[in-house]
Order: sequence, then structure tokens, then C-alpha cells
Amino acid sequence: MTGLRVAIADDHAVVRTGYRRLLELEPNVSVVAEFADCETAYTWLSANHADILILDLSMPGRGGLETLRRLKARVPTLKVLVFSMHGAPAMVSQAMQAGADGYLTKSSAPEALIAAVLDLGAGGQPLSEEAVRALGEAGNDSQAPHQVLSLREFQVFTMLAQGLAVDEIAARLCVSAKTVANYQTAIRQKTGLSNALEMFRYARTHALLE
Repeated sequence: MTGLRVAIADDHAVVRTGYRRLLELEPNVSVVAEFADCETAYTWLSANHADILILDLSMPGRGGLETLRRLKARVPTLKVLVFSMHGAPAMVSQAMQAGADGYLTKSSAPEALIAAVLDLGAGGQPLSEEAVRALGEAGNDSQAPHQVLSLREFQVFTMLAQGLAVDEIAARLCVSAKTVANYQTAIRQKTGLSNALEMFRYARTHALLE
């Protein structure tokens, strides 16, 4: 196998350093870039080559899910391995729908990250045991209200559930407040949740928040 060019997107510098040191023990892997926020990752990867991106979902800016969607549309050859603390069925399902090529939870053993990167490089679809279980549960819960939300609606929903105001969400997503308000209306209609407190309680019950 030729050398794999890997980029890392995680907002914790200590975590990125640990990933880099671990991956560079593998002779066929080189870490070519690190990112602390989503927009920097998107800009760099749109203009430079990497084979694999290791992506945390809890990232500043537009967030990991939106960045994943944008990158797969812009650079379809890029393989994206989500490596996240989120193991909830809805989060894993949303990430795979957004185009993730693999999913590992951060509770996985260190060697699992190396194995997943090599598997992706060979054309596989690495999934941790937690991710496989979560996808199965998501399928069983396919009629739950949050499952009918689009990717962007789900993203706005989680922000509303965290107590963010419409203007704050608009700034993070780089869209107008009116657009966010329209998403908010659609979310209320689809889920039957009428305010932020109800959304918070629902999201907490279904493990949709950090």
C-alpha cells in the first residue's frame, strides 16, 4: 500500500498531538495537517490533498456534521473517519447519512484508530462495536420524531436544545436568522416539540447532546 495522507480535525490540541504520535508509528501513514475548527479544515482540504480525514463531531463553527456534508460534496474522494465521543444512535446515523466512511467512538482502544485508518485506505468501512450497535438501534427507532429531521434540521435542533438563540445559530451556520427561524418552525411541526425546554428534555432523553 502506498503511504496514506491523513488529516486530523479536533478542537483539543492535546488530543490531536496524541493522534499524530499514534498514527506516525505506522510506516504507511503520514499526518499532513491538523485543524482546531471546521472552517479551517474545510478550506485546507478543499485546496490540498489528503486521503483520510479523522473528524470529531463536536467542533467549533458549523459543526462536524455540516463540515462532513460539505466536504463530501466538495471533495468526494476524501475518506472521512468520524472519531467522536458521541455513540448515540441518532448521532451515528446522522453521520453515516452525511457521508462518513467509518465511525469510531473515543472509547475504542488506541490500536483501533490505526486499524480503522488502514481499513479505510484499503477500501473498507470501519465501524466500532458501539457504532454497529447504535446503527441497529437507530433502525429500530426509525419512527422517532428526530429521525424524520433532515441533516440541517437535526443540527439546528441540537443547537436549540442546548439553549442557543436563533441569532447565535445563524452566526455559527453562516446563514440568516430568517433561515434558522424557518428550520425552527419545521422542527416544531415535525417533532411536536414547541419550545427549547421541551427540545432539551427530549434531546437529553435520547442522548443527542454531549
